[in-house]
This record gives sequence, structure tokens and C-alpha cells, in this order.
Amino acid sequence: LCFQGRELSDINILSRYIHLQKLELSRNKINDLSCVSHMPHLLELNASNNQLTTYFAFKPPKNLKEVDFSHNQIPKMQDLSAYQSLTKLLLDFNNIEEIRGLEKCHSLTHLSLSHNRLIAISGLENLPIRILNLSSNQIEKITGLDSLKTLQKLDLSKNKITTLEGLEEHGLLEVINLENNQIAELRELERIEDLPLLRVLNLLKNPVQKQTDYWLLVIFMLLQLTELDLQKISVEEKVAAVNKYDPPPEVVAAEDHMTHVMYSMLQPLRVLDSTLPSPDAPYPMLVLVGPLACGKRELTLKICRQFNNFFRHGESKEVQSDSAPLRKLFPLKYFLCHDTWFEFQGKFIVTYKHSDYYYGLGRDTVESIAREGLATCVHLEIE
Repeated sequence: LCFQGRELSDINILSRYIHLQKLELSRNKINDLSCVSHMPHLLELNASNNQLTTYFAFKPPKNLKEVDFSHNQIPKMQDLSAYQSLTKLLLDFNNIEEIRGLEKCHSLTHLSLSHNRLIAISGLENLPIRILNLSSNQIEKITGLDSLKTLQKLDLSKNKITTLEGLEEHGLLEVINLENNQIAELRELERIEDLPLLRVLNLLKNPVQKQTDYWLLVIFMLLQLTELDLQKISVEEKVAAVNKYDPPPEVVAAEDHMTHVMYSMLQPLRVLDSTLPSPDAPYPMLVLVGPLACGKRELTLKICRQFNNFFRHGESKEVQSDSAPLRKLFPLKYFLCHDTWFEFQGKFIVTYKHSDYYYGLGRDTVESIAREGLATCVHLEIE
């Protein structure tokens, strides 16, 4: 039965309709629902946009499942112990200051209390709630949700929340709306980065949006997201985020190569001595690569001693050094420069950093060995 927008104030005549299952009474002037006590089969009741100052002031229909009391004048919640079949309760746009009376609503999966006067989250212990809307209140902390293990969609927009503490253990969360709050630090996202099913996050109108590289950094921290701030996240954006903050070796190598090519072009042009039988012949070089302290240096020196007719160790003079311990660690093997290493870009075939110093294998070194008809033998660490 639907009596929507009829300016009704007295509906006691409906007491005769005992077989009603769905009753639509929104947008009227009703302040008394006692007639519902005579509807034992009622399943759905919509009394939104009326003049109710209390609710459930009637004998409960045994199987009542969905109730909408939003847009009324209800000042506080009542004890709902008798409504154990209730699955959906909407109380938006009222004057409620505290969540209470839901302890025995063991079927409640959808609760909405937006646009009320809540200052804290409480009274929801061990309920099977999957959808929770507490937007447009005055909540400052995300507390009282610890036992809501089935929570899937959470709306806390338009509150005064500054931290995401309290969301860490909600492994079924798929949607989090925190628009128009006071979250300012990107590190707060670490609290939700392990939520495996999180797909939608809204942080619009939070101070955190002003952080440098906000968009890509959030995507990188929460790679499981498909939508951020009401915008779909593309595969290309996810790839760009990973390449920026945790690039795979091939990306690092490509960027390093581009850097070397750029600086090579800035060097004075000269014709390198040709030591090869033809332009297509491979340049003679043997490179031993391995992790730190795996014995590659000793093996390099042994090869150069035992096969000195073929190989020469790629040693070079020291360009600049302010560290005696480093000279002992890398004696005359690589150019060493501090802070100004970029000035030598383009003169090196490879560079790497150790203890805040940069080392490089010079092109001139390899070229001088090649003039002798030998191959350069060097060892490098895996990065």
C-alpha cells in the first residue's frame, strides 16, 4: 500500500489492513504509527519525511525487516530488542546524539544515521552490519567498529576525522568514503594498505590531497584500488605508480641508460680509437656480476693473472677522494668522486654508490686496455 505525499496526519484507519506486507507513507505529516501494531505480516515500512518524534512506538510485527524513518524529528534511539528480524534501518536526517538499543538486532546488516548529531561511534558491538553510513555528523575518531567483522561499505564523509586508526582489521571492507574530513598525512593510508578487498576510496576535500604526488602515491600504497576520489584508476596509472616508487630492475636500468646517454651528448665530441677488426665485431669485455662479498673480485684478479694474454683488470686512477677507508676498500679500481659525480656523467660506462660516494668505470680505461689488444675484465655488484 502506497500513500506517498498525500499530506496525511491520521492513518489509524489502516488498522483494518492486517495482511499488509509493504507500507509506503513517506512525505506526509504523520506523528503516530500505532496502527502498525495491527499488521503482523508487515515486512517493509517507509515513514520517512514525516513529523515523528519517536519510533517503534508500536507492537512489533514479528518479521519486520526494512524500516525507513529518515527526515523526521527523532531525538533518540529506542530499545529494539523485540525487532530481531530487522535487517535494514534508516534514521538519516534526525536529531540523534547516540547509537543505542541495537544489542539484540542480530539480523541487522544495513544501518544509516547520516545527518544527525553523533559525536562518537558506539553501540554496534558484534552486529552483522555490512553497510554503515554515519556521514554528516561530528565524529572525530573511528572507534567502536572493532567487532564489525562483516563490514563491507563504510561512509564517514563530512565528519571531523583526522586518522584512519580503527580500520586496520576490517578485511572485508570494499568501499570507504572519507570525503570532507581532516586527514592530512599520507602515512595514515598505511593503516588500510593491507585490506585485501578494498576497491573504492574517497578522500576528496581532505588536506592530504595537497601532498606532493598525492595521486600516484596513494595508488602505489593501495594497488588493490579500482577507484580513487570518484575517478576510475587506469592500468597505466598503476604501472606509472609502481615505476615511480618501486621500479623493477629493467625500469631502473632504462632510466639510468637515458641519463648516461644525455650526459654523453654533453661531453666534448671526439673520435674513439678503433681497436676492433671491423665495426660489427663485439667489444672485448668480461664482466663478473654478483652480490656483495661473493668472491667475484678475487675471481676477476685470478682470471687476469692466469690469462694475462687475454684479459686486463679494469683499474683506473682515483679522481677525488676524501675517505681513506674507501681507498683501502677500492684501491685504484674506480674513479671516485663525492657530490659532484654528475659532472663526470658520460665519461663512465657504469657508476654506483657506496657509503655516500660514487664510483665509476671510465670509458678511457676500457679504451686504453683495448688498444693493447686485450679484453677488459671487471666485477660489479647486482643492484
